[in-house]
Amino acid sequence: MLSRWMSGSSRNLDREYNCTVRLLDDSEYTCTIQRDAKGQYLFDLLCHHLNLLEKDYFGIRFVDPDKQRHWLEFTKSVVKQMRAQPPFTMCFRVKFYPTDPAALKEEITRYLVFLQIKRDLYHGRLLCKTSDAALLAAYILQAEIGDYDPGKHPEGYSSKFQFFPKHSEKLERKIAEIHKSELSGQTPATSELNFLRKAQTLETYGVDPHPCKDVSGNAAFLAFTPFGFVVLQGNKRVHFIKWNEVTKMKFEGKTFYLYVSQKEEKKIVLTYFAPTPEACKHLWKCGIENQAFYKLEKSSQVRTVSSSNLFFKGSRFRYSGRVAKEVMESSAKIKREPPEIHRAGLVPSRSCPSITHGPRLSSVPRTRRRAVHISIMEGLESLRDSAHSTPVRSASHGDAFAGPGRGRAESSERVAVIADESYSPADSVLPTPVAEHSLELMLLSRQANGAPCSIEEEKESEAGTPAAEAEVGELRALCPGAGGLGPAQAQQVNKFVLSVLRLLLVTVGLLFVLLLLLIVLTESDLDTAFFRDIRQTPEFEQFHYQYFCPLRRWFACKLRAVVSLLIDT
Repeated sequence: MLSRWMSGSSRNLDREYNCTVRLLDDSEYTCTIQRDAKGQYLFDLLCHHLNLLEKDYFGIRFVDPDKQRHWLEFTKSVVKQMRAQPPFTMCFRVKFYPTDPAALKEEITRYLVFLQIKRDLYHGRLLCKTSDAALLAAYILQAEIGDYDPGKHPEGYSSKFQFFPKHSEKLERKIAEIHKSELSGQTPATSELNFLRKAQTLETYGVDPHPCKDVSGNAAFLAFTPFGFVVLQGNKRVHFIKWNEVTKMKFEGKTFYLYVSQKEEKKIVLTYFAPTPEACKHLWKCGIENQAFYKLEKSSQVRTVSSSNLFFKGSRFRYSGRVAKEVMESSAKIKREPPEIHRAGLVPSRSCPSITHGPRLSSVPRTRRRAVHISIMEGLESLRDSAHSTPVRSASHGDAFAGPGRGRAESSERVAVIADESYSPADSVLPTPVAEHSLELMLLSRQANGAPCSIEEEKESEAGTPAAEAEVGELRALCPGAGGLGPAQAQQVNKFVLSVLRLLLVTVGLLFVLLLLLIVLTESDLDTAFFRDIRQTPEFEQFHYQYFCPLRRWFACKLRAVVSLLIDT
């Protein structure tokens, strides 16, 4: 019996789990890991497969069954972190964007960062004006198909690529013009390097947005970049705080606090509300890791950070890994033959379809190719791209993307076009990764951009789920004329009630401790110097004889009366 139990235990310990990791070029790497394998083991397998040495900028991301994103922690067991059932599916992504991507030592590293930023551009996380957008797209064209060849590239060839969430024919022509006239002769490596140099200058370089709300209930997106903390509202950067000005980050439930100390000893606290406590904790952990990576001089300066305070039991977290300065110093010591790079232009790429894979939206008539249709739910699909694959195309779109004067021409089909003038952070909607359960953020974004708020769409999309009716009831408060308490006000009320309850509990606890101390002082026979000094003070003697003794006799009398009443009955 004992030997059978031991053999069963050994089989359980030796159990293998299948893991599939989706890479930046949309290919997949499959492997098996043991039950006790740490995240570092899986990450090292991936880096060996990619022949990558400058690996500190990258990480492995996964999504739990509640649609919450996580970065795989390398010091913990992979199996214990995954709440889903095997086989496990994860994604290899850039976790820390290089401060200067052109300064990376190896071409393979620059190529992987190029793929990540190309995805950011496609999914709307990297925002720019039209001239910059055309140049970035032309660099991608040059890197993937090489020099312009009239025999291979007929008129309109750039329309077969999709570089952005949506773009116009005018922008496509501008991309092709730059590709033909300005980039001839550039190798893929040179085009990728120029792409990185240009992307680095944009305000939203390195932005991985977290959906939140501010204290007024307005939708906001928080992000951590190589240079500091960023807050986006309506795709405008409303806050930018350098890392050396951030003094503390903490969270309580759904509430995230950022403590800032600026010039002239000016201290401010920024408060935001995440959709769920898990999303808030993920936001906090990302902030702790980014600040440690970009701000500290040495990894030995990393300290364990706690979000707890007197009234709230928080979490403890410690960043594990090297910091940016150490990574750059280590990269400078790399001496090897440059590894061979197999570029994604030769294989199917879901994030940016290649010209060899058929025309983009081939079933759509030419008159309708002025717009790339994206539904509002495609913004939610961007979450799956960040951790899984590329968004699935859908057939309709609200007018949240409409540029000035362009949406009216096709209002009957509710199709909006990004005009060249309006492709900018100020006028476009950021299709940011948001959790599927936080639909109220989506509606806030639509209202901010003039789109109608439709409860019926949510009913249809969530039909059949137990929480649908409750979700719809919450969303009604966001729509015009729905009445009721808004989510921001409700959160503030809940927060106030919790604060009052915590204060009440602490007060009761302190009174209880004082009562115990008083009983010990008056009733015990302890004859220590501390108690003797207190007992001999005139104030204590007066309290003891004038108040405590009569109160004790009154309680004793009442207790005897109750006991005698119980005995008589």
